[in-house]
Amino acid sequence: MTDTRGQQPPYETYNGPLPGERAGAQQPGGPYHPPQAYGAAAPGGGGTAGGQTGAVRRPRTGARTTPRTRKARLRVAKADPWSVMKVSFLLSIALGICTVVAAAVLWMVMDAMGVFSTVGGTISEATGSNESNGFDLQSFLSLPRVLMFTSVIAVIDVVLMTALATLGAFIYNLSAGFVGGVELTLAEDE
Repeated sequence: MTDTRGQQPPYETYNGPLPGERAGAQQPGGPYHPPQAYGAAAPGGGGTAGGQTGAVRRPRTGARTTPRTRKARLRVAKADPWSVMKVSFLLSIALGICTVVAAAVLWMVMDAMGVFSTVGGTISEATGSNESNGFDLQSFLSLPRVLMFTSVIAVIDVVLMTALATLGAFIYNLSAGFVGGVELTLAEDE
């Protein structure tokens, strides 16, 4: 194989220090002092480094004093249906537990205030006759019956929320394929 580039100029050699070496001779016993910018005084006293006399760094008049906030624009291209299902299942279980606890606390507060006895007495007077006492609201809205009804509603809520969130992830993935997904702008907090 022959060289078809023709005559080439000779290479110049570099005689300076290699990247790992220091340019100046250093005193073996003293500490290393890096070169100073903007004419700071040399460690030994006397003049200034870099041959500048009296150069002082002054801030620019229009310089920013607040740190710059970094921002990134991201796009949610796909939501994994399996992870959406797991997260929505756990969140709906937590919501179901909160619902049952809230119903129990609300029932206890209303019972302590005498709401059931007052309203129950009014309803039994309105629905009662000489032979019967009428409708007994206090036995119908007892705590075990209210908690059973709330638990059934919470279980149905867990199943429906999990299914709807998973279906929502599938629908989002289909629509994100057409329009590209939701764009988010994230900013770094200082």
